[in-house]
Amino acid sequence: MSTSFNLSALVREDLKGMVPYDAPYYPDVIKLDANENPYDFPPSVLAQIFREVESGDLCRYPDAAAVALRKRLSDYISVRPENIMVGNGSDELILNLMLTFGAGAQFAVATPTFSMYGVHGRIASGTLLEVPRLEDYRINVDGLINAASKPEVKVVVICSPNSPTGNATPAGEIEKVLRQANAIVVVDEAYNEFGGESCVPLLGSYANLVILRTFSKAFGMAGLRVGYLLAHTRVISELLKVKQPYNLNVFSQAAACAVMRNLPLFEERFKNILQERDKLYEELSEISGVQAFPTQANFIMFRTALPADKIYNELLGQGVLIRNVDGPLLPGCLRVSLGTAEENKIFLDKLKKIINSG
Repeated sequence: MSTSFNLSALVREDLKGMVPYDAPYYPDVIKLDANENPYDFPPSVLAQIFREVESGDLCRYPDAAAVALRKRLSDYISVRPENIMVGNGSDELILNLMLTFGAGAQFAVATPTFSMYGVHGRIASGTLLEVPRLEDYRINVDGLINAASKPEVKVVVICSPNSPTGNATPAGEIEKVLRQANAIVVVDEAYNEFGGESCVPLLGSYANLVILRTFSKAFGMAGLRVGYLLAHTRVISELLKVKQPYNLNVFSQAAACAVMRNLPLFEERFKNILQERDKLYEELSEISGVQAFPTQANFIMFRTALPADKIYNELLGQGVLIRNVDGPLLPGCLRVSLGTAEENKIFLDKLKKIINSG
């Protein structure tokens, strides 16, 4: 290698201190850390997908416009296909939004929340403006209105139900922000199938509203990376300028269509997860020294009298992986995804033993 090559001189200055996102892989543990659907993908639906995807399909580029999938989504969510854009997971769509509207500008985020808004905004050379939530983790409506009215702020992001706190924001509060915003207002409804009030009815009234949805959580397709957004056609026209042309592969498109054709099967699983959520919340709340926060998602944030690191590491050492979200905005907090009834019981039993021996 040439000794005159100086890689650091070529790297963007604003990215030099950035730490790559790290998602460590732990085999042979009970995974309750990523808000995934705990049930195996239905074999009958998987068989349909394999019947639909032919060997010749893999030799050709996928439908760049995902026409069939957008039609299925249109029927599911009662939004016209031209108001829908699909992506390789919500992550790609968040990046596209930041590249299109937030590059070199400020973007406001109701924090604490999903970290990837800040990551993708930074990749797009945007500057994060945090608007801290209130003590009960409701959004600061006045603070977001103030941020959204600034000419230098191009994008405002609200996650509802919010990760990792679990609480949802009433559509009326979001509408107050929309009314006075000079920015794109992104509402991430990744967990909407589990609870919370959707902003879909507001789409016809606000051209600056963008709603994010995903197949990763409720529909158990995290491994296939399918997300979609709902927006005014003018917004989508701008987003298409930065979207990768063949961003969603053949198999993922077919799988998402198959899920839409088999909705009752998946809706039954939603009910099971919600039942387990209510049961786990009640049992967590009964443990002395544990504070469980109300949730409308498929996870529960909680805090104990012991350090969050101790709880996290001891659970991991015993084969249970949860998420440590401890930090200045969430002191001592952890988040546990809903698993199967058996997985939830194992988590509770091990947590009780750690606390009792603490």
